[in-house]
Amino acid sequence: MRIPLEQLASHLQKTMAPLYVLFGDEILLMTEAMDLILSRAQQLGYTEREIYTVEQHFNWLNLRNASNNLSLFGSRRIIDIRIPSGKPGKEGGGMIEAYCADIPPDTLTLMTLPKIDKAAQNALWFKALENRGVAIPVYAVEREQLPEWIAKRLERQQQRTDSAALGFVADQVEGNLLAAHQEIQKLALVYPAGHLSLDQIRAVIFNMARYDVYQLADALITLDRGRFARILSGLESEGTAPLLILTVLTEQIRQLINLRKGMNNGRPLAPLLQAERVWKSRQKPVMNAVKHLKFESLQQAILHAAKMDRMMKGVVGGDIWNELLQFVTILAVDADAPILFER
Repeated sequence: MRIPLEQLASHLQKTMAPLYVLFGDEILLMTEAMDLILSRAQQLGYTEREIYTVEQHFNWLNLRNASNNLSLFGSRRIIDIRIPSGKPGKEGGGMIEAYCADIPPDTLTLMTLPKIDKAAQNALWFKALENRGVAIPVYAVEREQLPEWIAKRLERQQQRTDSAALGFVADQVEGNLLAAHQEIQKLALVYPAGHLSLDQIRAVIFNMARYDVYQLADALITLDRGRFARILSGLESEGTAPLLILTVLTEQIRQLINLRKGMNNGRPLAPLLQAERVWKSRQKPVMNAVKHLKFESLQQAILHAAKMDRMMKGVVGGDIWNELLQFVTILAVDADAPILFER
């Protein structure tokens, strides 16, 4: 079956299905949903956890063997299957169907996928997951719903504010829920429970860290090499996780690629920008980048991101921070430089 994310907490208090599938593109909400399921599972005695990440050349026999093997200690266990591409392939699809038909006893299966299209959701392997367990779409909060989402987060820390202040916070974070979450947590640290005025919220929101990973993404798409290097150096000195930086930069590059493909296919600009969640304040620099960065350079940047991912996993060696710096150099190759610094 399928349930909305908002019903997950109440569902878990009533029952625990043998299988859960989380699919979507919102990192914060995906993480929170996983934590909710794992926490409840721990309360119910699921003490072991096996993690399988499906990447290129993944051996699907590992999953079949996991389903055939009982827990080493005779306890309840969690099988955590992660498919970052959202595409298990023909062999993987068949293996998932077989797994769903015979889920091992005393086992909770948790599968995570990115946002997948309707064709994937109608595939036999996904239908098998949905029929055997609980599928939960985890999508981004739309702009018109964001103030209400912020208000509910404030309520969790016994704080509240008016609609003008909620709108202000929504505009500042531009749909980035992780940024919104961090700013809301700041408010709890600075102010006691109760009503917060717009001026109080402005004082905290505007007093952000000097270096911001999303400013780094802006410097990347405008090819402002000096600014990119300064922000990156600042992020390193502040102890920012390289994985977070890589994730944000990769998503920015993917957004540019998707916009370019959409325009080449004749899709209207307005719905295309909406689909890629390009907020009004960023539309000008993003569209400048789409028009003037070479498609081949964007593809090279994605390949570079894949190399960095392997580096962070210890598969290949290298200097993480130096490789992050190379992103702006890769995009600058053959770019139409004169207009790139428009904002």
